[in-house]
Amino acid sequence: ITGFYAHHSHDIIESEGCALTFEEADTVLWIVREWMEAQHIPPYDEETGQGLVRHVLSRKGFTSGQIMVCIIAAGKVLPYYGELLKHLQAHVQGFTTLCLNINREPGNTILGRETKVLFGPGVIEDELDGLTFSISANSFFQVNPVQTEVLYGKALEFAGLTGNETVWDVYCGIGTISLFLARHAKKVYGVEIVPQAIDDARENAVRNGLSNTEFFVGKAEEVLPAWYEAHPEEKIDVIVVDPPRKGCDTACLQTIASMAPERLVYVSCDSATLARDLKYLCENGFKLDRVQPVDMFGMTVHIETVCLLSKLSEAKHHISVQVDMDELDLTAAESKATYEEIQEWVQVKYGFHVTHLNIAQVKRKHGIIERENYNKPKSPDSKQPGCPEEKVKAIEEALRHFQMI
Repeated sequence: ITGFYAHHSHDIIESEGCALTFEEADTVLWIVREWMEAQHIPPYDEETGQGLVRHVLSRKGFTSGQIMVCIIAAGKVLPYYGELLKHLQAHVQGFTTLCLNINREPGNTILGRETKVLFGPGVIEDELDGLTFSISANSFFQVNPVQTEVLYGKALEFAGLTGNETVWDVYCGIGTISLFLARHAKKVYGVEIVPQAIDDARENAVRNGLSNTEFFVGKAEEVLPAWYEAHPEEKIDVIVVDPPRKGCDTACLQTIASMAPERLVYVSCDSATLARDLKYLCENGFKLDRVQPVDMFGMTVHIETVCLLSKLSEAKHHISVQVDMDELDLTAAESKATYEEIQEWVQVKYGFHVTHLNIAQVKRKHGIIERENYNKPKSPDSKQPGCPEEKVKAIEEALRHFQMI
């Protein structure tokens, strides 16, 4: 049977059509099923690891009309594929490429690393906002072209480019967002783990006449830290991340925080991992400014979300409070030592007692302003006894000890 996975499982709910994809995809699925039955080609069983055909991938360039069919199989040979090719050519308008993707690994990963082109150029073309893209079987490309332009246009808007910025596009795929950015930036770097996607990205940059891009193959959490360590002096103004559903790796987020771009644009297809990563970023030097969901799949719960974060300035890490000492009824000098502490220090050091009045008189002598009505004469005519010279010297020594004079 063919169909969709049940929620949070790999149990297949039988279905012969999909309302979200292009019309010819249903025809492709019907042809593959008929071919498998006629040639006795067994489907793959995840539990036993037996069988051959695991998935059927079909893609369409909506501007070019070109259609690619890729059979994902647990073997390096696709028997009787000539019969399959004949039926695809006869019944699928726009069909141009047939590929075999080899995936012998256990688990639920759909595509394997190796792809063989059985017929055609091995790629299809599509266009977004005046940019032409070459798309291979292993390359990610959004399935809704109209909303994809909206999505990437919003990412470009949030990036706020003026033509002078250096930008990193992390998880860049075939360079879709990279090239959107490159038309408005000084330099764009991209990283993607899929080698075929990076080949497409480089070709797409040349195809669109953009020479200010540079692409790297590898894991983002390895390539980005290594690049930053080798180029600590190069200022990165904007970073755009568009990770898979699992979100960003911690090492990648740590490096982004260290690079401290002025703006960070996060494009996400999973709200849970987005929330997790935003929490880390907002605790490590960024603040969340804007959030824009984009509905990519009508009448479903699935959306893409574009977030704009900006670098939190050092000043914003602290709260500045100005306190008038009069409000506390305490002078700056008095805040360093109380009268009792001065009395105790003199008693221990010199062996005699000094009064609060003695201390107040010496403080006044050195310009340490007393609180209003504190140890001052009750009237201008009243007289107070002077402080003995011995006690003056002892109190002055205490004031020096407490750094008050």
